[in-house]
Amino acid sequence: MRLLSVSDDGSFVQERFAKDSIPPYAILSHRWSTHEDDETTFKEIAEGIYNNEKPGYKKLQFCSARAKVDGLRYFWVDTCCINQSDQNELSVAIYSMFRWYQKADKCYVYLADVAKESALSKSEWFSRGWTLQELLAPEKVEFYTRDGVWLGNKSSLEQQIAEITKIPIEVLQGRSLSRFTPKEIFSWVESRHTKKAEDKAYCLLGVFNVSMLLDYGEGEKMAFSRLYREIENYVPGKCSFLSIIYYLSTILV
Repeated sequence: MRLLSVSDDGSFVQERFAKDSIPPYAILSHRWSTHEDDETTFKEIAEGIYNNEKPGYKKLQFCSARAKVDGLRYFWVDTCCINQSDQNELSVAIYSMFRWYQKADKCYVYLADVAKESALSKSEWFSRGWTLQELLAPEKVEFYTRDGVWLGNKSSLEQQIAEITKIPIEVLQGRSLSRFTPKEIFSWVESRHTKKAEDKAYCLLGVFNVSMLLDYGEGEKMAFSRLYREIENYVPGKCSFLSIIYYLSTILV
């Protein structure tokens, strides 16, 4: 796992850690900009050449500052900690993502489209597929506006979050996901969107604690069919035939 830290000269540095030696860290949850050039990239950090005027750089500054306040030297940001040009590394990261969020000491949700709490329900963060696991996995999740103003945490905002996401409050309070049926969990992602069609299924791998080969190009229907099979293999009887028919019918409409 790669983590970021800040060097003595104020620049961001990537450090890689073995699974059994990962230090305490904070993790960022955010919605990627619709213009990918706005994000600070893995390559830019690795080469030490990046544009501090980018909106993505502001996210790094925010996460770094929050981590420092919380006494954490290291932090993780997906745009800069995953070499997305390496397909193998990207696959490993997707398989590991739920656990990385789960193990984080703090998760900071940066809402670039929110200026005040009254706008929370309209944030696109709640409509994205990957942010589902980023909400569910960590114990400590804090929400901030685009200016870094604290809005609340998963506990203090649980009623609002439940109304926005249709996720039961007991889930937000930490009840085990194994207590819920696949049909119930699929309903939480049904109205969410991902840039790649297959990611709507892949973003649930960690939620169900299963793994399968990633095959971009197979389409959403096939990705979900394979996901159902993996769930059934992992916990026989957990995924009924009727559940499969139900969900596939919703994505074929």
